[in-house]
Amino acid sequence: MNAELIVTILCGLAIAVGVAGTIIPVLPGSILIGASLLAWAIWGGAGPLGWVIFAVGMVFVVAGMAASAVLTGRKLKQHGIPNRSVLIGVVLGVVGMFVIPVVGLFVGFAVGLLLSEVQRTRDFRMAIRSSGAALKATGIGILVEFGLACAAASTWIIGVWINAVNG
Repeated sequence: MNAELIVTILCGLAIAVGVAGTIIPVLPGSILIGASLLAWAIWGGAGPLGWVIFAVGMVFVVAGMAASAVLTGRKLKQHGIPNRSVLIGVVLGVVGMFVIPVVGLFVGFAVGLLLSEVQRTRDFRMAIRSSGAALKATGIGILVEFGLACAAASTWIIGVWINAVNG
């Protein structure tokens, strides 16, 4: 096994973790994909092809991160959901991660968001509606980032294949 093959395998594993991290917030996501693309461009032995793959992959990574933030933020503002509610949801999500294995992060986030909205609106039905809108907005942002992370990973896979055929 040569060094380029080891780098390629490690980058592939890191990219897979990064793609999963766009859905599972505990894992590193798009940033890990970008770092892996850079590592492969530098040490993967693909030469100029590695840098082209890095550039194209980073377009997907940056677009995914930006789209996720913009889509989620815009929807939250449309529904008048303050950052405080989201922050409370995140805090309870982290707590839930340790209390309920596997699904605790999602359950804690939803419960924290709902509790904060009930406290803010003083109306349970309105809090349910605004929390549902926030969860939907967050879900859409996650799906968009996941899709673009998959596109970045696919770009890397194509680059590895091209490098293998030409190398």
